[in-house]
Order: sequence, then structure tokens, then C-alpha cells
Amino acid sequence: MAHDFWSKPVSGEDGRLDAPAFHKNREPIFAVLERHLRGKRGTLLELGSGSGQHAVDYASRLPEIIWQPSDRDDAALNSIAAWREFSVLPNIRPPVAIDLMRKDWAERAAPELSRESLIAVFCANVIHISPWQVAEGLFANAGLLLQRGGKLFLYGPFMRSGAHTAPSNEQFDRTLRARNPEWGLRDMNDVTALAETAGLRLAETIPMPANNFTLIFERAE
Repeated sequence: MAHDFWSKPVSGEDGRLDAPAFHKNREPIFAVLERHLRGKRGTLLELGSGSGQHAVDYASRLPEIIWQPSDRDDAALNSIAAWREFSVLPNIRPPVAIDLMRKDWAERAAPELSRESLIAVFCANVIHISPWQVAEGLFANAGLLLQRGGKLFLYGPFMRSGAHTAPSNEQFDRTLRARNPEWGLRDMNDVTALAETAGLRLAETIPMPANNFTLIFERAE
């Protein structure tokens, strides 16, 4: 779902894509993930893996974590598989096709994932470039899959209490809605309320570079 529409082929014909956003946000996002995941063992499910570059980079630096990438876009799935093969990392699983628009995607696409092993869900730059139903499917199934104390890391630009946090975000929001009326920046309050219906509480709100945020939700029971 998060296949970056600005991605370009890396080189040749092996299918690897290069997403410019990855190079801009890889270190700030990793700093957040590392603080919460370093030293832990288990599986992390990435939703909307796009090019697959986050999966390869972060799996190489968190070798104790089994990284399960996913996307619904064929070009993205091909790119993830190609990056996985290129990296030869043992802790990245083959990508799975997950359509977050389906409210039963966990049962259909990831039956091997369970609360015994799934310690985290990571999703970057997805819910503002997709219909609201994607956010609904994301939280509903993450709430079912995460183990007690498991965390959902949601990265991207957000509105706060009905207002944009920067003029550039307001312009970006207009651009997205012109491209697709069902897209656009989501309000933190709406996202948090949606998470609560899935049994997830907002544990931390972290300002990130370029007027983005990482919202960390935790399963309490």
C-alpha cells in the first residue's frame, strides 16, 4: 500500500526500487525503533513496506528481530524480494501480500503471526496516501496480532487537534487531496480514537524531522 509513487529503479532489471523518502527518514526512525526494540527478540510486521529499504536497513542493525515485510503493490513486493535477496540477511522473511483495505487481512495474509511472537508493527507513510479504511484495517488487525505490551509504530505527517503543524504540511495535504479526495493528512485525535477501539493506547508522541511524527501505540492486555 505504501509503495512510494516517487520511487525509481535502482539499476538494471532486478526489481529493486529506491525511495527518496527512505534516505531522509531512515536514521530518525531507526533511533526510535532502536530505543524500544534493542535487545528484544521476536517478529516485527512492517505494513506497507514500499521499496523494502527500511526492512533491509533495520534488519541489518537489529539482528535479534525477525522482520516480516508486506505490501499490496506488485512492484513493491518485487522490490522487497529483490532487496531481501541482495542483502542475504537471515532475519528477513519473504514479503507477504497484505491489503489493508480488507478488515480480515491478518487471518488471510499472515496466519503464521501470533501474539506469542509479534512484538511490534511498523508502518511508515501509509495512512495519508490511502483511504481512511486503510487506517481502520491497520489498527483492527494490529490489535488482534500484537502480544501484550507489543507496540505499533506509526510514522508520517499528521494534523493535531484539527490544525496543521506547519505550512508545508498544509500544502502537502492539499496536494494529496487533489490527487485523490480520499487521501490526506490524518488528525492525531482521530487516529488515537481508532486505536483505542482496537485495544491500543497512545503511549508516546515523538516529533520527527520535516514536520513528521512517530506515534507509538501499545497493547495493554
